[in-house]
Amino acid sequence: MQFDATFFAFVGLLLFFALIVYLKVPGMVAKSLDARADKIRDELAEAKRLREEAQHVLAEYQRKRKEAEAEAAGIVAAAEREAAMLTAEAKQKTEEFVARRNALSEQKIKQAETEAVNAVRSAAVDLAIAAAEAVLAKKTDAAVQDSLFKGALGEVKARLN
Repeated sequence: MQFDATFFAFVGLLLFFALIVYLKVPGMVAKSLDARADKIRDELAEAKRLREEAQHVLAEYQRKRKEAEAEAAGIVAAAEREAAMLTAEAKQKTEEFVARRNALSEQKIKQAETEAVNAVRSAAVDLAIAAAEAVLAKKTDAAVQDSLFKGALGEVKARLN
C-alpha cells in the first residue's frame, strides 16, 4: 500500500476533526453562537421596549400639543370676545360722551340765546327809560317834576310801611 499525499492530508484532516471534537470546540462554538443569539435577542427586546416607550412618549407629547393648541385657541377666543366687548363698551361710552357734549352745547346755546334776549330787552328798557326821561324833561317844568317826585316818594314810603 502506498501512501501518497492525499492520504496524509486525509489523515491530518481526521486528526484535526478529532482534536476539535476532543477539545469540545463545536460545543464552544454552539455556546458562543447561543450566547450571541441571546445577546441579539436581548438587544432586540430592549430595542422593542425602547421603541414602545418612544411611541408612548410621542403619543403623550402629541396629546399635550393638542391640549396646548386647544388651550391657545381658547385663549385667543377669549381675547377676541374681550376685545369685542371692550370695543362695544368704548363705542357706547363714546356715543354717551358725544350725546352729553351735544346736550351741554345745546344748553349753552339756549342760555346764550336767553342772555342775548335779556340783554336786548334790558337795552330796550334802558333806551325806553332814557327816551321817556328826555320826553318828560322837555314837556314838564320844575313844578310838575317836583310833584311827580313827591308822589313817587310817597308810593315808596307806603310800600315800605
